[in-house]
Amino acid sequence: MQVYISVVGVGTEREDLNRLAYEVGRLIAERGAVLVCGGLGGIMDAAAHGAKEAGGMTIGILPGPSRVGSSKHLDVAIPTDMGHARNALVIRAADAAIAIGAGYGTLSEIGLALKMGKPVIGLKTWVLYREGKEDEGIILVDTAVEAVEAIFRIIQQREGDL
Repeated sequence: MQVYISVVGVGTEREDLNRLAYEVGRLIAERGAVLVCGGLGGIMDAAAHGAKEAGGMTIGILPGPSRVGSSKHLDVAIPTDMGHARNALVIRAADAAIAIGAGYGTLSEIGLALKMGKPVIGLKTWVLYREGKEDEGIILVDTAVEAVEAIFRIIQQREGDL
């Protein structure tokens, strides 16, 4: 069964986060998984770039009504004309998510993933609290390698439980 992993994160350009996203994308592709993202700039573009250079398949689920302005590293660009509501599709399309950075769109995607029961690995992202205690829904890691290893370990464990 093909594994699909959403890489979500800020659309603004941040060199440190983009480097992480590029490496995450590359590692996802090297493991044979499909990368799903929001299809625009920043984290989305960097992750798609890394995946494409490693020979992987990339899908972008776009917020607008056309493909104009989408990442050039996408194999499939899907315009939705849904604005931020497309975040639900970015998450629904994948088996798990890796969140990089801490924008509000990223926060919405984290929340949707957790609500849908999908594992979330976080790199330099939000720490959530519930009733005064740190919520353990996001598994925080420090490197791209740790993120991809953790997500595949969780997916393999879940497949073993089926």
